[in-house]
Amino acid sequence: MKQSFEASLGELEKIVRKLEDGDLSLEESLKLFEDGVKLSRECQERLSQSERRIEVLLKDVSGNLALQNLAPEDLREERQPKVKKRIVFEDEDESPF
Repeated sequence: MKQSFEASLGELEKIVRKLEDGDLSLEESLKLFEDGVKLSRECQERLSQSERRIEVLLKDVSGNLALQNLAPEDLREERQPKVKKRIVFEDEDESPF
């Protein structure tokens, strides 16, 4: 069972703090980073689904708001991951790889 949005966000915040502390091995950092990316994507998807649900709130003929039910498959949207930042090393000696 998936954890709540709030629990996922709290866990993501803990991961960020641990990574910012910098007291981890490379392997531990990579594992936490992977977990963080997964949690971040899950949170973003939940926010997107919530946004789409809110958008289906419509006024009826009386001017009252009414919620229109959507099938779960209507809430899903296929998206390609976006690259937010890219690090470029001008000198090969600076590259950690």
